[in-house]
Amino acid sequence: MCRWIAYSGTPVALSRVLFQPQHSLIDQSLHSRLGVETTNGDGFGVGWYTPDTASPATLREIGPAWNDRNLRDVAHHVRSNLFFAHIRASTGTAVQQTNCHPFRSGRWLWMHNGAINGYRELRRDLALAVDPALYPEIEGSTDSEVMFFLALTFGLAEDPPGAVARMAGLVESTGQAHGVPHPLQMTVAVTDGERVWAFRYSTEGRSRSLYYSTKVSALRALHPDAALLRDISDETRLVVSEPLGDLSGAWNEVPEGSYGVVQPGEHILREFQPVPPTVAAPG
Repeated sequence: MCRWIAYSGTPVALSRVLFQPQHSLIDQSLHSRLGVETTNGDGFGVGWYTPDTASPATLREIGPAWNDRNLRDVAHHVRSNLFFAHIRASTGTAVQQTNCHPFRSGRWLWMHNGAINGYRELRRDLALAVDPALYPEIEGSTDSEVMFFLALTFGLAEDPPGAVARMAGLVESTGQAHGVPHPLQMTVAVTDGERVWAFRYSTEGRSRSLYYSTKVSALRALHPDAALLRDISDETRLVVSEPLGDLSGAWNEVPEGSYGVVQPGEHILREFQPVPPTVAAPG
């Protein structure tokens, strides 16, 4: 499986989140505590937004994150108020740049930890459900990218939770039609550069780990001497595959079968359920 981080809030250097914490994403690439694999070395990616560009920039490479000089250099020189970072452990598809997360389409970024079980059998049917106008944008061979383009097909731009629910419903119904038990395992983050949606769901009800950070004002009250909390706004939030450190009260588990929205003002946490397709699944 994989590990990922979504950051939204005060503009900071990427290195502050990716390298500096006690159990940073770079540390997790070698020493994951909660992942299926301890080592996540099958590539990495970072996607970030800046005020003067409409679409996000990305850096994706096939080597391990822990010794990539380009990542370290970029992370120390780029500041952003919203960025994604992902370290990959392949579930069977090739280790190649086009299979590294996050995936991008227009202003959208998408990253995933998990798998579509039986993907070799389901891949053709799922790919055929992608909007023909979007299909040429698919570059790699992963289930994660097909999930992204299915969500785009099902209206991600207008209704992200609904689009992801319809994508999940199609995966499950297609899996059931092919006799695949527990077709879907996912923690997903998706953003349009303004809001972040994060989902935790699996068909079997035993989803991969996912956490969100406690509100900064509450953390300051708990830890008034913590230097890392002094120059970030109360709006700053992280969603992570596993906690970045052991600061008490800092991390909250995303409930099973739910999704959250990180946005200016009130953040949202709601139940998530797949929506079955209105027509019979292929197969």
